[in-house]
Amino acid sequence: MSTLSGKIAVVIGGHGGIGGAIAERFAAEGATVYATSRRGDEWAVELGAGKLRARHVDAADVTALASFFEAVSSEAGRVDVLVVNAGISEFATLDDVREDHFDRTFDLNVRALLFAAQAATAIMPDGGSIVLVGSIADAIGTQGYGVYGATKAAVRSFARTWANELAPRNIRVNVVAPGPTDTAMMAAASEEARKALTKLIPLGRMGRADEVASAALFLASGQSSFITGAELPVDGGMAQV
Repeated sequence: MSTLSGKIAVVIGGHGGIGGAIAERFAAEGATVYATSRRGDEWAVELGAGKLRARHVDAADVTALASFFEAVSSEAGRVDVLVVNAGISEFATLDDVREDHFDRTFDLNVRALLFAAQAATAIMPDGGSIVLVGSIADAIGTQGYGVYGATKAAVRSFARTWANELAPRNIRVNVVAPGPTDTAMMAAASEEARKALTKLIPLGRMGRADEVASAALFLASGQSSFITGAELPVDGGMAQV
């Protein structure tokens, strides 16, 4: 039997990169996956033992997010697994931060995450699982990414609080925290920047999106049934040693 056979999963920010890899892996493991994106058309395909359904939703629009969860509830009746991956990362040092940069980053990385979790848990049966996509940036001071790092620290804090609040319902809340990952966003960086980052990683390479997806699958499934409130780094040791 597939790891997520019969489960209803939602991946907020599930198009391309890490989110897309998670959505595809969950579907391959038997889940019916509703994956949101601010870009692209709506479509549905069978993938492995499950189904993947793309939905056009701007997660930063709380009204649109609420309508999306209402549609999932009407169609599927519940959400067993929630993954919140939607986020942005923009460079700005302390001197350069402006209100629009701060608001844009916190609106998507924190505000949307909170209200997605609120909407999902309203229709989540006891025993469900929430996986928040954080970052090792929550614990290291990367120059020029102070606002981004602060949003990921907020994600880590939410996971601890919600793990306590949802424990009576046996709903587990955990964070998967990637380090530098070889996605399209990282591919846009200069070769010099990529080499500099890679030198900081003990395993000598960047991660792959499918490796983060494997960690998310572990946290979402019964294989991690006695784990909640935790952060699982997927960073090649970058922030660990």
